[in-house]
Order: sequence, then structure tokens, then C-alpha cells
Amino acid sequence: MQNLPVKFNNTYILRISFISALGGYLFGFDFAVISGALPFLQKQFNLDAYWEGFATGSLALGAIVGCLIAAEVAEKKGRRKGLLVAAAIFAVSSLAMAFAASRNIFIASRFAAGIGVGMASMLSPMYISEVAPAHLRGRMVALNQLTIVIGILITNLVNYSFASHGDDAWRWMFGLGVIPSALFFLGSLGLPESPRWLIKVGKKEAALTILNRFGGAAFANQSMIEIENTLHDTTQKTSYSELFSKAIFPAILIGIGLAVFQQLSGINTVFNYAPKIFESIGASQDDQLLQTVFIGSVNLCFTIAAMLLVDKIGRKPLMLIGFGGLAVLYLIIVQLLAAASPVVSYYLLAAIGVYAMSLAPVTWVLISEIFPNKVRGKATSVAVMCLWAAYFILVFSFPVLFEKFKDATFYFYAAVCLLGFLFVLFKVKETKGQTLEELETTMNFH
Repeated sequence: MQNLPVKFNNTYILRISFISALGGYLFGFDFAVISGALPFLQKQFNLDAYWEGFATGSLALGAIVGCLIAAEVAEKKGRRKGLLVAAAIFAVSSLAMAFAASRNIFIASRFAAGIGVGMASMLSPMYISEVAPAHLRGRMVALNQLTIVIGILITNLVNYSFASHGDDAWRWMFGLGVIPSALFFLGSLGLPESPRWLIKVGKKEAALTILNRFGGAAFANQSMIEIENTLHDTTQKTSYSELFSKAIFPAILIGIGLAVFQQLSGINTVFNYAPKIFESIGASQDDQLLQTVFIGSVNLCFTIAAMLLVDKIGRKPLMLIGFGGLAVLYLIIVQLLAAASPVVSYYLLAAIGVYAMSLAPVTWVLISEIFPNKVRGKATSVAVMCLWAAYFILVFSFPVLFEKFKDATFYFYAAVCLLGFLFVLFKVKETKGQTLEELETTMNFH
């Protein structure tokens, strides 16, 4: 397909990809808001290490449920309607967290927010991968990660600005999430449906119209043929049991491995618990929140670098750089934390930069690419559910581990990164520059 002299409507593709990627902004908001709010929540609800971890990790538990819901909605009703549901859940849960009167109500509301996060984290990159042409797909899916880090940075700035507004500042931090939620919902109303889903459910004329808008008549006709060849019998309902077939299960294992290693690499402890980490070396609360702003800024800059590199040097080299770089940096960070050295902040920022340029966006790109058209919705949901399960384990366990082992906790994350490096080196194949249909027919995951 890429050999045809196709003139893509890049402006249109970029616009709908960006709107879909606004789901990533809300992901970033709910992911980051807890970092600034946690010191206030500890006082408000008397949280110990256990409840601190559970309040943070409840988002991940909701996200696991959200992935299951998203898989069903995406298969039966389409990707676009799934994004609309996610946006609505975001809006309602943001207000519920803001007005929470007790610890349990807050955690339940954060769990509900997680459902929206889980839906968006699965559907946004999947939708983008299905509408973006092969030569742009990496950076378009990475656009979702860009909106995540923009969400993190803006949320950190808001948290910092509200930090001096009294004991109820955390309510404003959470409540403001209703604004981007509404924008995401309104934007999603104008999205076209994924042509690959339309073909799968037999709506070929509608799919042809959308594909034609993407790249013209010749591109649309050839795309229709290639997509139909990979779907075979579109009337047959897919089930989770198909994921265990000999042809598909190796790809499922790759997706799960990428998801779990990305989270257990440990970097999200820095995002979610930056104040706790910096408190351990004597930083004031104001300085702790300011560090989260620096973290968000570095995250943004290196995510932009990833977007420029992912379709040039490829997915696999970036993943290897990510795991290898983090393993080395963690070993240095342990020594600096043990010495209570303020220099540790520079190495933590370096770790954020390495992660943002590699594991953070590229994992989502690969998960959105490696599954066959016929089972992409369910296969993606399984991989992303495993990602959120690993995230829950990470953030739930960190306060307890850090309380007991302090800086030595990062030795564990260094070991995980070493294993992740070996996993990518021996199990993951390069995917850049190939259409989803070409990947389906040419990749061998054995």
C-alpha cells in the first residue's frame, strides 16, 4: 500500500487523531492530580501507608474494569462511542472526587475515574492506529502520549498554584477535571468511526467514504481489499477464547510483557510519589510540589523527542534505550537517596526523560500495532488490563516498600528494567513503516 503515490489528507488525520488523543489528557490529569493532592488527602482522611497506596492505586483497579467495558463497547458499538462514554465518566467522577465527604467515597469516586481512564487508555491509541497511515502511525499514536504528559504538566502546575489555598485545595484540583472532560466529549462527537471497525461489522460503504477522505479513491479501494483479507468472515463474533489460539497467543504474550514491564520499571512511583521521595531528603512541601512541575516539564520535552524518533529509528531501539538507561540511573539514584543528596533530583529528572522518550509512548504504539484486525479490541483490552494491574501493584506497594526499605526499593526496579531489556532484545520485532495488515501477515511472534 505504501508504494502507491498516495496523497494523504494529513491535516484531517492529525485533527481527528488529536481529538481522540484528548483521552490521553484526561488520563494524564487523573494520573498526576493525586501527586499534588496526596499531602492534603493524608490530613483530610488520616491516610496511613496502606490507605495512601490504595487511594492512589484505586484508579488502576477502575481502569481494569474500564478496559473490559471498552472492549465490549468498541466491538459492539464502535470506537467513537466508547470514547464518548469515557469522556462522560471522566466528567462525573471528577465532580464526585471533588465533593467526596469521606475516604471511602473518595476512593469509590477515584475507582470510577479509573473506569474512564481505562477506557480512554485502550481506545485512544487503538483508534489512532486504525486511522493513521503506516508512515505516520508511530508519531500519531505517540500523540496520545503527548497529551498524557501535557495533562500531567498542566495538572502539576494547577496543583502547585492551589497548594497555598487552604486544606480544601485538593477539591479544586480534582473538580477542575470536568473542563477537559467536556471538551473531549464535544470533540469526540465529530469523530468519524474507525473504517476497520466499520468493515468488520459490514458497513463497507461508510468505511469506503472515510478511507477516501483519508487518502483518495485508489488508497480507499486498496485499503478495503487488504483489510477484508485480514478479517475473513466478518459475520463471526470474536471471543476471548480466540486469543489463546496458536496463531494469536504469542502476540498476546508480547503485548502483556510490554505492558507489565513498562509499569514495573518503576518510574510511575516518581510521578505519583514525588513529594514523598523528596520529603525523604528533607525538601519542604512547597519544594516537593515544585519538583513535580519540573518532572512534568522534562516529561513533555522528551515525549516530543520520542514523536520525532519513533518512525525514524524504530520502536525496538527506543525500548532498549529505555530499559537499559533506567537500570543504570536507578543504581545511581539509590546511592544518592542514601546520602540524602539534593543532586538526586537531576538523576530522577534524567530517568523521567529516558522513560518519556522510550517506554512511555512506544509501549502504547506497539500494543496498538501487533494484534490482528479481527481480535484487536479484545486483545488490546487484555494487554492494557495487565498494564493497569501492574500499575496497581506498583503504586500500592511503593509506600509500604519505601517505608521499610527506603532507597533500596529502586534496586528492585533496576532488576525489572534489566529483565525488560532482555525481553525486548529477544522477543520484540520492529514494526515501523508497515501497515497493520502487512504486520498481520508478515510478523512471526514465535
